[in-house]
Amino acid sequence: MSSEQGNKRQFSIYRYDPTQGGEGRFDRYELHVADETRTTILDVLIRLQKEQDPTLAFRYACRVNMCGSCGMVINGREGLACKTNVSDFAGKEPITIRPLNHFPVVKDLVVDMGPFFHHYEACLPFFDPKEARTEPALIRPDSRERQAIGLATECIACGCCVSSCTMANYHQSYAGPAPLNRAFTLLMDSRDGLFEERMDRVLASCYTCRTEFNCTEVCPKEISCTRAIKYIQRLAMQDRWRDRKPLPAPAAGERAEITSATAAPAANGSGPEISRRRFLTGLTLGIGAASTLLVGGVLSSAFVGPALRSQPPQWIAAGRVDSFPMGEVSTVRLNYEEQSGFYHQPLVKPILISRQNEFVVFSSSCTHLGCTVHWNAQQNLFLCACHGGAFSRDGAVKSGPPPRPLDRLEFRIDSGNLLVKMV
Repeated sequence: MSSEQGNKRQFSIYRYDPTQGGEGRFDRYELHVADETRTTILDVLIRLQKEQDPTLAFRYACRVNMCGSCGMVINGREGLACKTNVSDFAGKEPITIRPLNHFPVVKDLVVDMGPFFHHYEACLPFFDPKEARTEPALIRPDSRERQAIGLATECIACGCCVSSCTMANYHQSYAGPAPLNRAFTLLMDSRDGLFEERMDRVLASCYTCRTEFNCTEVCPKEISCTRAIKYIQRLAMQDRWRDRKPLPAPAAGERAEITSATAAPAANGSGPEISRRRFLTGLTLGIGAASTLLVGGVLSSAFVGPALRSQPPQWIAAGRVDSFPMGEVSTVRLNYEEQSGFYHQPLVKPILISRQNEFVVFSSSCTHLGCTVHWNAQQNLFLCACHGGAFSRDGAVKSGPPPRPLDRLEFRIDSGNLLVKMV
């Protein structure tokens, strides 16, 4: 192993054997990584399993940031192992890998996602048409309704948001960020016929949210579940939501059944007797509604409004002009913050800089499924290892499934620095 080239990295990985029980332990591993910018945490786990410890258990499927199977906590932050590169962490820093929080551990890094999908189903995540149609509905991409849900439809149900959520630990009945985000996309769909039933299921959970933005910060798809939750509250207020008896959540393993959400009045007209628990629940929702009215203007102007609008572009320094060799392609990781309302999210974006007679700056995201593209000097091509896509030096599609050339980024040179426009 000492003859291998590259950095020697240390990994501390959580181990749990269900046959032995207990609280588990962390095992330390060392591995030579030849190219940290092209080696993901999933690559590391696969190598460790093959080369050092075949008993190491973890879950993965697509390897291209699409299925959400490899969600785990990496150095204290939730993320997808297939999307997180070793180079994201300082060269001498040990990398700690453990399973998602708030889920029962099956073995090592594998968790039981049953509770997650139980809450998901309880929020009625399926589309139920309001009226029968013989032809597909036409939805303009620039329509207000479609733009409102925007990125929220890209959720892959990886569970990272739930793992990061403090409230998921203290409230077992809390639906969680991802299920509420899914409910939001359907509540905003005017074609769906389950608005009232779905709102009955999710509204109480929306007031359990404490607006910590943890889910927004860790989402690998850059979705703001916090925005979705607050938008559901706004929908309830705009609809002047009345006091309704919530639909009972289905028991584990049972299918959610749609029934009437309105409590039947008593025969004497006085209505059902209100228990202390129901009174306190109604009082809490009433206070939450009043608070929403009081601070609605602040939220609209400082959070929901800016989240719906395009954020102003940023010019990020990629390096000194003379640091990019003539005739070569360089990979640069840009570190900057993105602001959404009053929330700041740190981002790391790799870009590809080609310098021949002039500079050309490419996004490193493949135009097929967003996988990371790298430069192969031997083949003189940009390659996407996931699907076999290849792009020529000018970014044009050479082979494979990508539908269009690599996206070019706007740049400028200021005082000898190359600045790249990030939107």
